[in-house]
Amino acid sequence: MALLILGVMLWAAAHLFPTLGLNLRARIIQRLGEGPYRGFFSFVIVLAVILMVLGWNSATPTLVYRAPSLGPPLTGMLMLIAMVLFFAARPKTNIKRALRHPQLIGVFVWALAHLLANGDSRSVVLFGGLGIWTIVQIIATNRRDGPWKKPDPVSARMDAIPVVIGVVAYAVLLWAHPWLFGVSAAHV
Repeated sequence: MALLILGVMLWAAAHLFPTLGLNLRARIIQRLGEGPYRGFFSFVIVLAVILMVLGWNSATPTLVYRAPSLGPPLTGMLMLIAMVLFFAARPKTNIKRALRHPQLIGVFVWALAHLLANGDSRSVVLFGGLGIWTIVQIIATNRRDGPWKKPDPVSARMDAIPVVIGVVAYAVLLWAHPWLFGVSAAHV
């Protein structure tokens, strides 16, 4: 479990650093250069993912709570929403007019969905930890960036981009979940 906890903490720290440590980040970039900084940042993220995977696989899950009976069906619906939100962060959409941080909210919905379906210790650490990170990240980013200025409205057709990509990604994840994560998405 220690590797899993370390991986989640490293992921959160690496992502929070550019938000909370602006001056230090700027000094590091000035000293190393943008490319090496990005390379190191990417290395830390990959290391965090490896630690989470190794930690997940090596941890013995223990029951923390029983998932609600509606957990699995809600998980499917929430995951579809999470995928759409995740892909709504880049293109100009009206989703971004409604939500300041659609990608982070998508990750939070993903974490919540998995906590509704899984009540074991590994799930609480991974999904709960990443869910908490998203909340802290949103708060820190809002403080850094100041008041939100909503983007201008765009054609409703632009909203179709993340919806279509999100639905396709959701379908691929449903299909690949057993091979990627060792369990059918129906049993998450």
